[in-house]
Amino acid sequence: MKKFIANMLLASTFTFATLAIAGDSYTMNYDQNTTCLVRQFKVYKEPKWVSKVNLSNGKEIYFSSPKSMIEFYLRPGKWDNIGVKSEDDFKEILVTDFATMKPTDAKGAFYVYGSNVTSPAGDDLVAFASYDAAKDFAKEHNGKRILHLNEISDALIKLLNGNI
Repeated sequence: MKKFIANMLLASTFTFATLAIAGDSYTMNYDQNTTCLVRQFKVYKEPKWVSKVNLSNGKEIYFSSPKSMIEFYLRPGKWDNIGVKSEDDFKEILVTDFATMKPTDAKGAFYVYGSNVTSPAGDDLVAFASYDAAKDFAKEHNGKRILHLNEISDALIKLLNGNI
C-alpha cells in the first residue's frame, strides 16, 4: 500500500511539473523518463533549466539546459542519428524562463552568461523571456553579459563546457 501511495504522489508530481511550465502558446511535455540528448540527464529533476527542440519531422528533443540545447543547435551533425540536415529542420526552439518557469521562444530569449548560478550541466546560460528579468538576475548573480541566441558561438559553448 505504501508503494502504491508513493507511486501516486510521484505521478501527480510529474503531472504538475508538466502543467506548471506550460506557457501561453508553448508547451513542454516531458516525464520522468525524458532524457537530455546531449548529457543523458533526466530533465524532470531540474525543470527551470529544461529546453526543447521541435523538428519539422515531428520529433521532440529535450535538453537539461540552454547550453546543451544550443550545443545541439550549433552542431546538430554531432548527433547525426537525429536526422537534422539544415536549419530548416528546426520547427521550434524553446527554453524555460528561469524566473517564471514558462517555456519561451529561444530565439527571442535573453541569456545571462557568467553568473554564479550553475545548471545540472555546470556553467551555463540562464534564459529569460524579458531583458529586464535577465538584467535583474545578472545584477544579483554577478552575470557578465546578456546575449541573444544569435550572439552565442560554438566557442562560448566549448568554454562553458571546459573545452577551451
